[in-house]
Amino acid sequence: MKSIQLISILVVLIVLSGCSSRYHTHQDKAPLRAPTELEMRDAKVTNEAKSVSAGRPYTVLGKHYKPMSDEKGFIQEGTASWYGRKFHGYYTSNGETFNMFDMTAAHKTLPLPSFVKVTNLENNQSVIVRVNDRGPFHDDRIIDLSYAAAYKLGYHLQGTAQVKIEAITIDRKTPRLTYVQVAAASSESNVQALANKLASQFELGTPIAYEDNLYKLRLGPILDDQKAQKVLKTLQEGEFNKAFLLYTEQEL
Repeated sequence: MKSIQLISILVVLIVLSGCSSRYHTHQDKAPLRAPTELEMRDAKVTNEAKSVSAGRPYTVLGKHYKPMSDEKGFIQEGTASWYGRKFHGYYTSNGETFNMFDMTAAHKTLPLPSFVKVTNLENNQSVIVRVNDRGPFHDDRIIDLSYAAAYKLGYHLQGTAQVKIEAITIDRKTPRLTYVQVAAASSESNVQALANKLASQFELGTPIAYEDNLYKLRLGPILDDQKAQKVLKTLQEGEFNKAFLLYTEQEL
């Protein structure tokens, strides 16, 4: 009995050790120098392909988030914070490396990547940043800016500021495509049988992708967002309650 308790304690200690060693420091800190004029230049707005994986619904601290399909016309006001040395050099939700001196930001539901103009409502200073991360996961905050962006907006010392976010978009040459991911299984034959059934029911394509040792069935592409939402609702009200939408610039 004692040996079992000892093993349990060791497992807990290992898990805690892993969590604590994920970052270099427990608390976030400002860098040891100010950003340069070059580092504080606005992010250049480009028409980048959106990340398919970062567009999936996700859960953090028991709360569910559903990334939006299109940021065009998006406006939001609320509290902004910033992040710096604690996260510097680690991966963002977009699979990139966070640099506290880049003009970047984290947002809970904007597509990744996307571009927004952030205005400090207290001094009317503005900056354009590239959103490539998820967060901040506090109900009272709407965006986390890199330290350089917060420095340019003049709130790096107090930590937070009231801001206005405005999405900046470039008209796309090709429409954004929507797919519904229906199910994933290890049996290709079972997934193919399901694909044949749903293809007849919805009159949509049924591409199957092999990822992470699973065969993943998707319906689409769908060009109309309302139709995509309708298909998703039908699936979720049936036997596929875990179905979700995927957004991409290219056919899957």
